[in-house]
Amino acid sequence: MSIGSFVDFNTLDSQAQQLIHEGMQARSNAYSRYSHFKVGSALRCDDGSIQSGCNVESASYPVTMCAERNALCAAVARGKRSFRAISVVAEKIDGRLTTPCGMCRQMLSEFGDFVVYVASPELDRVLVTSTHELLPLGFRSDGFSNTLTNDRS
Repeated sequence: MSIGSFVDFNTLDSQAQQLIHEGMQARSNAYSRYSHFKVGSALRCDDGSIQSGCNVESASYPVTMCAERNALCAAVARGKRSFRAISVVAEKIDGRLTTPCGMCRQMLSEFGDFVVYVASPELDRVLVTSTHELLPLGFRSDGFSNTLTNDRS
């Protein structure tokens, strides 16, 4: 099972680089008063428009909203339903890129299989993956089952 590949930021095409830069800009607006862990995201819609989002924390932790879901919800509120790619930009933890949480993976997967760029503010290595690679057996209404079948008889 593949989770994508790591590439150098400078080898990405201009649209991918732009999306990551938009995610970095959104990250600067994060409200991370409690964790001090800022995350930014930018979602490219099929029409080419970009909707960004940042994490917004709450003292009541379950109310906190992730950057990815904020970008997605803002796009949906504007009538967007089809997406090409999303970027997620956050600090590395123990030297590893920070991928979307399970709730974000599920929400993104609801809208199809599209490219996910995961980067850090250093803009060195970028994980290029997809929503369905990040959540291969997620609950979806796209005709794919969320369970494995045993084809052996």
